[in-house]
Amino acid sequence: MSREKKAETFEASMSRLDEIVTLLEENEQSLDETVKLFEEGLKLVKVCDGRLKEFEERVRQLSSSGEELSE
Repeated sequence: MSREKKAETFEASMSRLDEIVTLLEENEQSLDETVKLFEEGLKLVKVCDGRLKEFEERVRQLSSSGEELSE
């Protein structure tokens, strides 16, 4: 999977998570739908958290490489 595709996936996940939060705040869904939205939101949070951890590790690696180059 290309970097751009992963970035789109992260952005799409964040966008959908935002939609879910809005829907839950409106409180107009049935209890069944509310639970489904909550479950979907939890999955998206895990996906986004995993991607952010990957990004943090890449930044750390790049920072370390930069420090080695400047020495």
